[in-house]
Amino acid sequence: MIDIRPFDSLGHAEHGWLDARHHFSFANYHDPSRMGWGAIRVWNDDTIEAQSGFPPHSHADMEIVTFVRSGAITHQDSLGNRGRTVAGDVQVMSAGTGITHAEYNLEDEATTLFQIWILPDRVGEQPSWGQRQFPRGDRAGKWVELASGEAGGDGEVLPIRANARFLAARLGAGQRLDYAADPARHLYLVAPTGRISVNGRSADARDGVAVTGEERLEIVAEDDAEIVLVDAR
Repeated sequence: MIDIRPFDSLGHAEHGWLDARHHFSFANYHDPSRMGWGAIRVWNDDTIEAQSGFPPHSHADMEIVTFVRSGAITHQDSLGNRGRTVAGDVQVMSAGTGITHAEYNLEDEATTLFQIWILPDRVGEQPSWGQRQFPRGDRAGKWVELASGEAGGDGEVLPIRANARFLAARLGAGQRLDYAADPARHLYLVAPTGRISVNGRSADARDGVAVTGEERLEIVAEDDAEIVLVDAR
């Protein structure tokens, strides 16, 4: 089953400093048919204006992955962590027993990002935060794993406390990339740039593609495209 969710059908919140699209029910947007996808609970497509951002707020027992598409986001939290994550790179926060953090766009331009929340398999653990650079050129024509519940601790992949994988790829127009899927799992993918087809179904940039029950994905880029994929239980 492949369900294309057009960008214009997503939840929308405009706060002046923040223009947010919600793939799943979030804050004041509620759609009983879009409460999540497997363990994927939130997928927000955010544009944060220059010199603005999210003031301190708290989370618990959630895995929060931020994929920066343009600009940069600066994180600081109650553990004393502080870091700036730039376009193409990723940060992960395991909220655990509780963490307070703030996220600011301290740049002179708007920042765009995906923030994705995953329900953890393990709760009640100490919170943590980390980030890693992922050069965009490394994922030309192939999948690069960004975060995983099976990360080996070698620093190549960011660890999360969930049975899920985050991957990204970049394709030139006409290129094809396959992904071996488990039909029992829930996959969700978005092309932040470029039009793609997934097993023959077309999706525009920033549309959501919800997949389950499939053994293989054949993704073809109709334009130059970047793809972000989450494979979750």
